[in-house]
Amino acid sequence: MKDRWQYYNPNPKELVTGDCTIRALCKALDKDWDDVYIMTSAIGQIMKEMPSANRVWGAVLKDNGFGRRDALDALPPKFTVKDFCDAFPDGVYVLGLDGHVVTVIDGIYYDTWDSGNMRILYYWH
Repeated sequence: MKDRWQYYNPNPKELVTGDCTIRALCKALDKDWDDVYIMTSAIGQIMKEMPSANRVWGAVLKDNGFGRRDALDALPPKFTVKDFCDAFPDGVYVLGLDGHVVTVIDGIYYDTWDSGNMRILYYWH
């Protein structure tokens, strides 16, 4: 299995903070950090939830043409980010993990740390 992790941090101050949702959406939507932060914050305000809430960033993805699939319905048990990259080498995906979000594009996952061994709960495509 080849290394599929690529370091990615679009934070304008290069901070490594609790902004994995914003980072993942930046990569998936090809937008900058400020635009994604404002977009998710606006939807969060309407929903009265934080921008990092699953249903808030899920609404952003849905508004941008993504559809959600539960991993239990579509993937073998204990399927990791690395497994996903091997199985889905083409396309843009946003993976929902336990307390984390990461984007996969054409079999490469983009993150500030190697989250490849985390299990997938659901994904957007």
